[in-house]
Amino acid sequence: MPDFELGPNQYGKAETRLVRVERGADGDRLTDLNVSVALRGDLAASHLTGDNAAVLPTDTQKNTVFAFAREFGIASIEAFAVRLAEHFVATQPTIHEARVRIEQYPWQPVDGRHTFRRDASEVRTATVHHGPYGTQVASGVTGLVLLKTTDSEFHGYLKDRWTTLPETRDRILATSVDATWRTAAGFADPGPARAALVEAFADTYSYALQQTLFAMGSRVLERCPDVVEVKLSLPNRHHFPVDLQPFGLDNPDEVYFAADRPYGLIEGVVRRDGATVPQEVAWTF
Repeated sequence: MPDFELGPNQYGKAETRLVRVERGADGDRLTDLNVSVALRGDLAASHLTGDNAAVLPTDTQKNTVFAFAREFGIASIEAFAVRLAEHFVATQPTIHEARVRIEQYPWQPVDGRHTFRRDASEVRTATVHHGPYGTQVASGVTGLVLLKTTDSEFHGYLKDRWTTLPETRDRILATSVDATWRTAAGFADPGPARAALVEAFADTYSYALQQTLFAMGSRVLERCPDVVEVKLSLPNRHHFPVDLQPFGLDNPDEVYFAADRPYGLIEGVVRRDGATVPQEVAWTF
């Protein structure tokens, strides 16, 4: 009979949908969140023998999310995630580490009072790791769709017998940005980091999406002195000029086919020289 051992493990309540309305005489404030909790600790018995004495039910975790939203409010998703993560570790002797990830869906007021419009694509994120090592906070954004109609080239790349892509000195460059940034301590207002990403995409003459990625990460570090590293994932949303010659028409870079897949995926981290990466930041499955 072979010997086996239990490796790293975690459990929690994923994707608790929370909507909080703060009602006021001057209009309401709407906060729309998706909260996921994962816990680690002395949980081997639950896996090996089914003994749940050390397990805080995931239903309790869900209820805690709702109760904390009412009792403490949601000043920011980072602060709310920190409060939850610290609570689970501090109150449960068998839980030693907690990770809380929150997605925030943006709603914009329409009439200044009770009506809101949902911005469809972009989502704010925050991920908090808390344990014996302290607390680490990473803020971010997903689904930030950007496009420029020119000032982008792609040429000089490797070619082999299967290469068919023509070189180009002018193309549409489009992507849907997934970005996270980490500060040395605590967390900062995400607005300047997001603005820096957009600004760098707009004013960088791009010879490759990789170059644009580095420019975007570098701009965040320049504008946000508390940020120590930026992680970026940039899918290349390809736009191919359509051949209209069979129809007797020219196409002076005006009509494109927007392909959704397959797509190039460019990913990378831009960090300050000498910045260290805590092990807990990579805690994931």
